Amino acid sequence: MDNQNDFFDEFINDETEVDDSESDEEFEDDAEVDLRTVLLVKSEMIALLGLRQSTEAATIVRIDPRQPLPSTQQYDDAAAAVKWFNRSLATSKRNGWEVIFDGKPMYG
Repeated sequence: MDNQNDFFDEFINDETEVDDSESDEEFEDDAEVDLRTVLLVKSEMIALLGLRQSTEAATIVRIDPRQPLPSTQQYDDAAAAVKWFNRSLATSKRNGWEVIFDGKPMYG
């Protein structure tokens, strides 16, 4: 990944045509997904820490304004991801970051 756009192209590719019949089949499983988003502020900087978890796996996403690209970490064990998410959040707070939002993502 040479630049920030490469990161998003990996997840959101608007140039690729998607066959809806195939993609609907992929997401038909009944696994419930829980999302949590934490927005933090420090010295006129905004950072994001996100957690997406299901019963089988989880992903942590960090967007740090001091880093050139967002980072993601995937876990096969959702409980381990929650542990590391909470540890990362606690470390951020100790380092002077203030939580301005903590909850489910807001749409619309």
